[in-house]
Amino acid sequence: MIATTKRFTLAEYLAYDPGVERRYELVNGELVEMPSESDLNNAIAMYLIGVFIQVVPVLLLRRGTEIVVSGARATARVPDLLVLSEELASALAGANRSIVTMDMPPPVLAVEIVSPGKENEDRDYRYKRSEYGARGITEYWIVDPERTQIVILTLVDGLYEEAVFRGENRLVSQVFSTLELTAEQALQAGENSQQKKF
Repeated sequence: MIATTKRFTLAEYLAYDPGVERRYELVNGELVEMPSESDLNNAIAMYLIGVFIQVVPVLLLRRGTEIVVSGARATARVPDLLVLSEELASALAGANRSIVTMDMPPPVLAVEIVSPGKENEDRDYRYKRSEYGARGITEYWIVDPERTQIVILTLVDGLYEEAVFRGENRLVSQVFSTLELTAEQALQAGENSQQKKF
């Protein structure tokens, strides 16, 4: 990841145009270039979208939507997948940029798929955990292909309670109680996609 030396305010970030197709997150006022997603992470995200379409309207699913979170300085994250509330979907309707600002309701769910590397683990397990909790996101899923597990964090009285799922353990979601999905199914979706030849 590459960070710029200039400190951005949220307003400057929202007005910033890098002029090329690159992915950025704003982290404590610094513009941090994000590497391209791996094919494995993309495959898992697409599989999860297919699963969520069975339990929520497709118009509430977002990939590539930014979310402003609180921090010492301006921070905007780009989760791998968001599930919006109907109120948030209404607030975003017609917006020029798909970004959830602080004056909007929080998403119902944020999903991060961990990329290899200590820096990525710290970002997803530590920093985003506190940021998403402070933002009031009801559930935060950390999908970790390397550790072969899915961590579901459920917001209770302002703090996340953690449950870890592996193998054939059915994921237990307080938000999506009818969801029929195991950790293995989600994690193997990415592996299976890489093995298929077209």
